[in-house]
Amino acid sequence: MWKWCWQTFLSWLDHRWFLWLLFIINFLGTIYGFYWYKNQLVSIGSWLNLFVPDSPTASAAFTLVLLVYLIKRRSPLLEAFAAVTLFKYGIWAVAMIFAGAWLNEPPLLEALRWTDWMLTISHLGMAWQAILYSRFFTFGIRELSLVAAWTLLNDCLDYGLGIHPWLQVSLYDHLAAVAAFTVGLSFVSLALFTWLVLPPRPERKWELPSLMERQTEK
Repeated sequence: MWKWCWQTFLSWLDHRWFLWLLFIINFLGTIYGFYWYKNQLVSIGSWLNLFVPDSPTASAAFTLVLLVYLIKRRSPLLEAFAAVTLFKYGIWAVAMIFAGAWLNEPPLLEALRWTDWMLTISHLGMAWQAILYSRFFTFGIRELSLVAAWTLLNDCLDYGLGIHPWLQVSLYDHLAAVAAFTVGLSFVSLALFTWLVLPPRPERKWELPSLMERQTEK
């Protein structure tokens, strides 16, 4: 029974109604994510804002991936960016929430507020989406290399210039450990999607033309 339910769920992933559902959820979540960062964006107020809202930028990329699928196209670079950043920042946010709560004086569960649980569920959903949809992705080493350069540059700017997402107060005494964890998670995310996406799979959307290709009239 469980196996049948799981196979049924997997079959939904490529149905248009499910793609539209995820598109709407991710679109609304992206808007909320940028709103969540509004004060930090205002305080920085420069071109560096491009590197500040990590999670909503990741969900925005995945929203675009879904939209591209809905119009019967594909974008390997968008797929690579969405996969790596969705997983990385999904796991990163959950880790920071629980690490910050653990370092606070109240017991762990008492330190967690309802917003922490909301963010935990939504960010785990981000990471899980990246893994689920990796079966369809068509990116290669070139796209992964570009995403690796962006991701590691983002890490350097975050912790070199101090534009990382605002953390719980209890984490600022451990900023070097947070930076090391973040960089390590970048490499884990890149390695994970190298393993998940580079091997061939029948589900990969090779039949769809790339956004960079011209569609010929039939």
